[in-house]
Formats: sequence, C-alpha cells, structure tokens
Amino acid sequence: MKVLHVITGLGIGGAEQQLRLLLRHLPVRAEVVTLTNAGAVARGIEADGTPVTHLGMAGNRDLGALPRLTGLIRRGGYDLVHTHLYRANLYGRLAARLAGVRTVLATEHSLGDTQIEGRRLSAGTRALYLAGERLGTATVAVSPSVARRLEQWGVAPSRIHVVPNGIETARFGYTEDRRRFARKLLGLPEDAFVVGGVGRLAPAKRFDRLVRAVASVPRARLLLVGEGEERERLTALARECGAADRVLLAGACEDPAPEGAEGPDLPSLLAAMDVFVSTSPDEAFGLAVIEALAAGLPVLYAACPAIDDLPPDAAPGARRIGGSAAEVASALQGVQDARLSRLPVPTAASRYDIARSARQLMSLYEQAVDGTPLPPKRDTR
Repeated sequence: MKVLHVITGLGIGGAEQQLRLLLRHLPVRAEVVTLTNAGAVARGIEADGTPVTHLGMAGNRDLGALPRLTGLIRRGGYDLVHTHLYRANLYGRLAARLAGVRTVLATEHSLGDTQIEGRRLSAGTRALYLAGERLGTATVAVSPSVARRLEQWGVAPSRIHVVPNGIETARFGYTEDRRRFARKLLGLPEDAFVVGGVGRLAPAKRFDRLVRAVASVPRARLLLVGEGEERERLTALARECGAADRVLLAGACEDPAPEGAEGPDLPSLLAAMDVFVSTSPDEAFGLAVIEALAAGLPVLYAACPAIDDLPPDAAPGARRIGGSAAEVASALQGVQDARLSRLPVPTAASRYDIARSARQLMSLYEQAVDGTPLPPKRDTR
C-alpha cells in the first residue's frame, strides 16, 4: 500500500511528532507533504527514511497551493491520502479528490472545547471544516473526547473512528543515570524540587499560571520544555515574581532526538523532574501527560482526555486540579511535602503505546482501500 501524508507544518509539535512516530510503525510505503515549515520534524522523518516534500504554501489563502498539491498526488499513484491538522485537512481532501484518489482519511488532532490548534472556534471555522470533512472517507479522532466534539459539531457518527495518540513507552523508562545526566547539563542541583512542563509556549497552554505557582512555592524550580511566542513574556513574568533564578526555559526538544544531538533528550528531561504539571485547560488528548506517566512522574493536570477517558485506576499517579495559579501552587506544595519517589508506570502509559495505535490505523487503511464499510469505533482503552 502506498500512502501520502499531508500535514500543515513540520516544526516541533504534538501532531507533527505523532506523525513521525506513526511512520516508524506503519507497514506501508509512505511519503509526506508539508504545506509549510519543513522544520526539525521534517528532518527527523527524512532521517528515518521517509521522503518529505515542502509545498511552500504562503498562507491560508494561498490557493495556488491547491493545483500544486493536486498534481503531486496525481503523479504519485497513491492508494490512500491521510491528512493532518486543519489547513492540511481542507486542502488535502480537496486535492486528493481532484487527483482521483477516492480514499482519504483525516486525523483530527487539535479540536478542543473552545479552540482548534490554538485558535478560538467560530461559526465560519465550523462551516468550512464540515464542508471539507464531507470530501473525505472518514475522520480519525485522537480520543473519545474529540470524537464527541466532532459529533457535536455535526460530523456523522458513522464517519468518526477513534485511534488514540501513542508513545514509544519503553523509551521513557526512568533511570538515575538519566536524572544525573540531565540535571548536570541543566545546572540543576541534585536535591532541588523540580516542577516540569512540556508544550508550545503559547497563550492557550497557560504556562503563566505555572510560573506564578512555582514562584510562590519556596525552593521549587521550574523546568519548562518548549518554544513559542510566549517565551519573552514568561521570562519577564518570572522576573516580576522574583523567581528568575528558579525558572529554566529549556527550549524545544525534538523527540525522538536525532543521532548526535547535543543536550538531554525528552526522556532525560522528564527524568530530571520531580512532578509534572499540565495547566492547559483545553486539550484534545494530552500526550505530554502520558509521557510523564511513562517516566514514573506524579502528574497534576487541568485537562487531559487521555486520562479522563480511562477508568479511574488506570493512572493513580495523575490528579486533576483547578487551573488557577493558587490551586496549582497548593497542589505542588502537597507533592513537595509528601516527598514522593518515582512511581510505577501505570497501565495508562502501556495502553497508549504507539505500536498499538499503528495497528488500529493500519486496520482502517486496509478496510478503506478494500472498500469495506468502516464501522464507527469508540476506543475506550
């Protein structure tokens, strides 16, 4: 089977790195087109052996990208086109249809209750999304929560199939060597209480609340992994709170890290932490939370469908908390006082293994290409 993946961009981000992981586990001949930003993840995908084409799209209204993408799909002889993220879903579905490819799947990675890909939802966004969705064969939701949101938007339940995000669980196993290595490189004292966060430094992630919370917990330090437009604001906020020397913005971390990369990889950064916090109030899945659980960390989160869609005992080390700075600070103080050691890896982490998700997706591919009706699936893990 020959599959083309079309994605909006390939800078470091959850959906982008999820695509790379899937490509490592899907038994198909695959190629990738990125509409914009052939960044670090594009280089990682190519290093793994999958070719990437950068379409050079100038913006959302660059309609000239449509015939370029249509021609590329027509020449490629693909059995299936799989699109990812809002812009690529719109352009990719239409281009595939124009090119004569009848089997088109789209994964919805980023639909929250109030936003999609960090932008607020609107009637126009919804109308355009639904118009494009009808051009595809089926829509893949990364969690049952996203599936429910799609239904509420007006997508027919028969067209929605849940294939959750996944991680390479074994790579995140905690070791003392990883912890010492990362703390030494980052300049973090061995005995420091380190609070961790991972994600784009964007307003929707509400990392400002985490900075304020850590600033109010004596002796706590914050290790924030990610990059984005909020970096300068968060740095200034740490100074205002008198915690500039206790807040470390480590920058983006490609995962899996390229061979020979300098600095600690993501599993090592997680090993350097004592507790993981997700302050984002609106998530489609919550992949960073699952990675933290796989590293044996206690987790505090404001929203995480990946956990909330499971039975309560699937992640005993994860606790939902209020999202205000005061509530986060109170929860952090409790963890610090309890002096929690590393926790056993919960069943939630193993359930979200990427190999399992790839098998589910491959089953959808085969049924769609063969013309077998795709029964709607609700994967409650």
